[in-house]
Amino acid sequence: MDKTQKRVGVVGGVRIPFCRNNTAYADVGNFGMSVKVLGALVEKFGLHGAELGEVAMGAVIRHSSDWNLAREAVLSSGLAPTTPGITTARACGTSLDNAILIASRIATGQIEAGIAGGSDTTSDVPIVYGQKLRKRLLAMNRAKTVKEKFQAATRGFSFKELKPSFPGVAEPRTGKSMGDHCELMAKEWKIGRAEQDELALASHRKLAAAYDAGFFGDLVVPFRGLKRDGFLRPDTTLEKLAALKPAFDKTSGQGTLTAGNSTGLSDGAAAVLLGSEEWAAARGLPIQAYLTHAQVAAVDFVHGEGLLMAPTIAVPRMLKQAGLTLQDFDFYEIHEAFAAQVLCTLRAWESEDYCRHRLGLDAPLGSIDPAKLNVNGSSLASGHPFAATGARIVATLAKMLEQKGSGRGLISICTAGGMGVTAILERP
Repeated sequence: MDKTQKRVGVVGGVRIPFCRNNTAYADVGNFGMSVKVLGALVEKFGLHGAELGEVAMGAVIRHSSDWNLAREAVLSSGLAPTTPGITTARACGTSLDNAILIASRIATGQIEAGIAGGSDTTSDVPIVYGQKLRKRLLAMNRAKTVKEKFQAATRGFSFKELKPSFPGVAEPRTGKSMGDHCELMAKEWKIGRAEQDELALASHRKLAAAYDAGFFGDLVVPFRGLKRDGFLRPDTTLEKLAALKPAFDKTSGQGTLTAGNSTGLSDGAAAVLLGSEEWAAARGLPIQAYLTHAQVAAVDFVHGEGLLMAPTIAVPRMLKQAGLTLQDFDFYEIHEAFAAQVLCTLRAWESEDYCRHRLGLDAPLGSIDPAKLNVNGSSLASGHPFAATGARIVATLAKMLEQKGSGRGLISICTAGGMGVTAILERP
């Protein structure tokens, strides 16, 4: 970080339990979940009536009426109504992006403190209709007379126009879902079913152990009757995971991604408070860790690169910027969109060919200590409300560094559209 810039502290975060879509939060929506986590953050850090420099909240799947989601949530949060809000989206990296956005503004002195977060629901999704009906309704709105409106409404009308269209998870450029793309990655990198299931099992066991140890006591706020994540299966076994059928490649006999080693459709929200050292000290708020470096990257997945491989590029760029190696970390938080995605990423960093020819490095980045990976579980066990995952990870990692007393953690998040968002948290 530029020595002329301010250090950016992560004060702490909160989230609501993540849950399966169409369950506990089915009728809440992004606004309700955003208000809940912002209000909980305000309560946790005594921010009632406080004016912050910015609140950056995001949502990937949202209604057109939610264009001002962050600002509207701020107005219901307990913060001063003079606190501005900005609504963002970069798929699964959204709230990590928001943390980077807030940190950048703090580091350059634009603001002293802000909140980064995100919310997503796959229960309360926008339902739209086809182009023909949309054009018909617009024509009716433009018509001046009753006769013209009737003609616009009836001319050439077909009941097929009333068929609704639901949001999809397919990449517009390829027509393939994220799971379909990850299946291709798993085949390219020779990632087997057994190792995917083992990583998924470890995620559930680690998340369950963290809950049992009380780690999430001040990070997860009960909501709608939930105290723990709805995806968590502490009693799952390798045998149960092995019994699941492929979820994406169902015909070739070689599919390895299942509902057990892939994240499910989720609802939830998370937020994290960041501030300058001076601001935090003035309010008597301890800083858990510092956000010191960040990087984003993208891959040409349309022409053959793995859709979720962009973090493999962003991380070495960030390491070079920070003057660090891949092994210089106490914790690694690699978002588990799919177990196969995590394993492909790790294998790529170990590959001399990939690191030399794709990353332009003289040698492989190397391996990491598995004991330092997703220590308290990750998305396979907690769930993955797209825009909420980054804030969940930042809050979790900051607390881990605070508990350790010192150290360094790496965050890596893959996103739809072939992008990756990464960051480094440190505690001196």
